[in-house]
Amino acid sequence: MSFALYILCFGLVMFPFSLQKCIFDEVQPEPIRIRTWVPAESAGLSGAEGERLQAAVEEAVRTVSSLLSVNRRPGPLLLSRDVNKYCKFLWKNSSTANYNRCGRANKNYRAETCLDVTIPDDHLAGCDIYPDADSPRRTELRPEGAGLPRGDFLLYLHVRATDKCRAEPGVLAYAAHCQTDPSGRPLAGVVVICRDKLTGATHSRRATTVIHELFHALGFSKELFPTWRDFGARCSPRGRVTHSDGRGQTRVYTPSVIAALQRHLASTHPELGGPLENLDVPPGGVSSHWESRVLQGSIMAAVLGDPTTVRIDPVTLAAMQDTGWYTVDLSRAQSLVWGGDEGTMFGSLSACHNKSSSFFCTGSGFGCHYLHLHKGECQTDPHLEGCRLYKPLKNGSECWKEENGDKEPLSGELFGFHSRCFFSNLTRQVCLCVHMYGRCYRHRCTGPNGYRIQVSGSDWVDCPAGGAIQIKGYQGSVLCPDRRLCLYADVTPPADAVGASPTPTTSETLTSAQNWTRPPLGPPAGPAAASALGAMAAVCLLGAAAVSCRKCVLCRVRVHSAPEDHTDLQPAPPP
Repeated sequence: MSFALYILCFGLVMFPFSLQKCIFDEVQPEPIRIRTWVPAESAGLSGAEGERLQAAVEEAVRTVSSLLSVNRRPGPLLLSRDVNKYCKFLWKNSSTANYNRCGRANKNYRAETCLDVTIPDDHLAGCDIYPDADSPRRTELRPEGAGLPRGDFLLYLHVRATDKCRAEPGVLAYAAHCQTDPSGRPLAGVVVICRDKLTGATHSRRATTVIHELFHALGFSKELFPTWRDFGARCSPRGRVTHSDGRGQTRVYTPSVIAALQRHLASTHPELGGPLENLDVPPGGVSSHWESRVLQGSIMAAVLGDPTTVRIDPVTLAAMQDTGWYTVDLSRAQSLVWGGDEGTMFGSLSACHNKSSSFFCTGSGFGCHYLHLHKGECQTDPHLEGCRLYKPLKNGSECWKEENGDKEPLSGELFGFHSRCFFSNLTRQVCLCVHMYGRCYRHRCTGPNGYRIQVSGSDWVDCPAGGAIQIKGYQGSVLCPDRRLCLYADVTPPADAVGASPTPTTSETLTSAQNWTRPPLGPPAGPAAASALGAMAAVCLLGAAAVSCRKCVLCRVRVHSAPEDHTDLQPAPPP
């Protein structure tokens, strides 16, 4: 479903054509004020569920507001009505007094909607009917609403088990913008949270999902790409910003996006626009997500993994700046480790299948996620088109969680806030364990790309980036990753891993009477933890004279199933 700019009813103050340039561009931009409204149609949530979702939404709103600033307009935020809905015909004779005013009301007109959300009359401008072409007499069809004070964008948060939610089990949420101002900037949007997918979702996953959907509604959308503005040309329309490169990859070609991707990949190639997802996109079509092979971990990739691996990255913030509607604090971008300095061809199918980058893996073994916060399994998904990477295991893979540690760490594993994942085949017994697996050891930075590690019972040992070390008292070795550790200060375990309390809430949430009820309830049931034990075939030598072997139990790997967690596949339901 596509939502175009609604035509303003007569009586609402019209913005002159000249304001379709940078409106009030002499005003200092200020952080965008996002007002949240829970429609009456939303499914009722229990007190505990409602509070958890509200906390996640407020965190998402705070995050986005800290990144994007707008030129604020005076007065309340008031949305317009669609004249094509409420009006049966307009006076079209330019010589009449009521030229372009509504002459007859549509008797079937009931309300303004967006993604099945009914917009309250109080949020909408009024509109009148002029029954005679030249008479000033008019009939009020709808009164003027009060609007919303202190608002630059109105987010309708709709919690519902919709047809799209039921038809696409992988979809946790989806979004669309509803209305735009004369410069094209979205003024309102809907984020639909699939009601049945809330149970078991963590606070971080909910907050990350809402941020993703907010970026869609605010401008990162195939519906809005054609309306982006050019600040350098007085906010004139950019025109078409998506084009296909020489290899058939559709990309966003705008100045900030190109520059951000060139910096990230350390390449000056002129065709390095922001690559868009091509899965399930018809010929000539455009996606609303980045290509996962190139921008894995980005907040605007089609698949959002574990929240600790999702980054509000420089390329996405560059795109939001190139919409022309926002001043973006680019300094707040999070490090996008994936593909850093890998060059022009990084993420291409030929490059990942030819093993030309250590970010990709082959087979189905177990190792480390590229951020080294988690153990991982080498997997693919439809968006990777056969390329494979180490994805975090569903449970027990977090190196920073002490409770994940083995009671008898035969491989020397140590879990805790400062632990990271390393490829290792360390063992305390004599073992022909040639295969490397992801294992958790403590690390301590000594400088950029420099660190020491500690395994159970050992001293701190220098681990030269790109090299390998042996540990006294253990057979085997540990590989020391290059340019992955001690380079990115913001790649850390979540704050609550050390008992940090959430930031106090200051954002304002509007609710209708049927929402956010709070009867006391216990905590939600967690997701079912499906697990399977991955066995490794290795031969252990028991002694020089021994001719029989037994299974090397200390080379075992705990494996947990890790189903994909998709958010939306597109910003609005398919037509």
